[in-house]
Amino acid sequence: MMTDLPNARPTASHFIDGTYVEDTTGAPIPVIYPATGETIATVHAATPEILERALASATRAQRDWAAMDGTSRGRILRRAADIIRERNHELSVLETLDTGKPLQETLVADATSGADALEYFGGLAADLTGTSMQFGGDWAYTIPRPLGVCVGIGVCVGIGAWNYPTQIACWKGAPALATGNAMIFKPSETTPLCALKVAEILHEAGLPAGLFNVVQGMGDVGAALTTDARVAKVSLTGSVPTGKKVAAAASAQMKQVTMELGGKSPILIFEDADIDDAVSGAINGNFYSSGQVCSNGTRVFVHQSIVQEFLERLKSRVETAVIGDPLDEATNFGPMTTQAQLDIVLRHLDTARAEGATIVTGGTRMNREGFWIAPTVLSDLTDDMTCVREEIFGPVMSVLTFTDEDEVIARANDTEFGLSAGLFTRDLTRAHRVVAQLQAGTCWINQYNLTPPGMPFGGSRASGIGRENARMAMDHFTEVQTVYVGMSPVEAAY
Repeated sequence: MMTDLPNARPTASHFIDGTYVEDTTGAPIPVIYPATGETIATVHAATPEILERALASATRAQRDWAAMDGTSRGRILRRAADIIRERNHELSVLETLDTGKPLQETLVADATSGADALEYFGGLAADLTGTSMQFGGDWAYTIPRPLGVCVGIGVCVGIGAWNYPTQIACWKGAPALATGNAMIFKPSETTPLCALKVAEILHEAGLPAGLFNVVQGMGDVGAALTTDARVAKVSLTGSVPTGKKVAAAASAQMKQVTMELGGKSPILIFEDADIDDAVSGAINGNFYSSGQVCSNGTRVFVHQSIVQEFLERLKSRVETAVIGDPLDEATNFGPMTTQAQLDIVLRHLDTARAEGATIVTGGTRMNREGFWIAPTVLSDLTDDMTCVREEIFGPVMSVLTFTDEDEVIARANDTEFGLSAGLFTRDLTRAHRVVAQLQAGTCWINQYNLTPPGMPFGGSRASGIGRENARMAMDHFTEVQTVYVGMSPVEAAY
């Protein structure tokens, strides 16, 4: 049944050189509203001609942008942040249509996060300076250069995931632009709409044409961008298999890469934890965005002495989730973003049942149009079960028990991933002792999944390379040029 939805159709499929561009010879990509399964828009994949326009304009525009002082670059980014905040409701509705996430969530977590990143890096842009060193009478200094200046190009590629399309476009675009680079951004083909608005707003804020281009497409478009000689860096948010392919392609040409990939993160809840806080943390770390968050703490280790109380409180609260129209601000739990991802989750639940898991709550597909599954909690699990080992990327929480600190640390680290971890305890000495032993790039104590722009975010091992956000992200978009200045006569052996 068709519903009365806001118009989500973009002006055109791509945004290149400061304007919308269409080329209908590219393969059509339908945009599906996850809550109903309706096609609400269609974009077209970038053709070789479209990619050439994007690459040529980015390469041309970057030279003058790199020569601009950081204060001026930052002013434009901060102006874009202001525009995003002014249009937060409009952008949040578009995010909901693109992803299916409830409007209650997108109003506070998506465009606003993008604005925070633009504002943060806009403020840092003026402070991008080098260092100096004395060596007797001689001295040396360093200059942070945009990647492109050093290699004669200056184009960075961002490849986004489908779960946070607005946020990811800003998280990648802001540090790249602040440091004097150009960015070509390819959104996920599943959620292609939001990045176009980011590009439009950046241009409205005064960003020179060509510096933030958006092109649509599937994996072949990402591959073409990754391997183009004019591209200096690739920043990817996506799956581990995709990350391996992109890393291999980039390394063949000695390109820099930043990768934020998957996870199977642990949350450790000790016997002295505030149970209500721990339940809230577990809910936020499993069911926000219907579980489609790479950093989610989907392995919840609960001390044996409190597990029964934890499960009872968790079950009662999860079952109060308001499931309904994502555009209704009263709704706080939405659908999966795609039918394919829903099918993956359902297969995992079938496997969990077959392996002996107990369904505490949820575990079923809802009888609604679209891609809906109830928030699910599993218990009576062992570490070797599939649901405990593999990333599900859906609203499925696995609850396990432990009795010993050393034991639970070893189990928490027993994974190929290393993105995130969290723990809940009133004993801060223990908290710091434990977190120092957790093999994860981003950790939370008595909280979960908060990612302010001033805090580095990223993982290790199979979860990725490098960091998003904070000043560290700017290091990933610059090369350091070192200059030695001799102040004395030059000596030689002959």
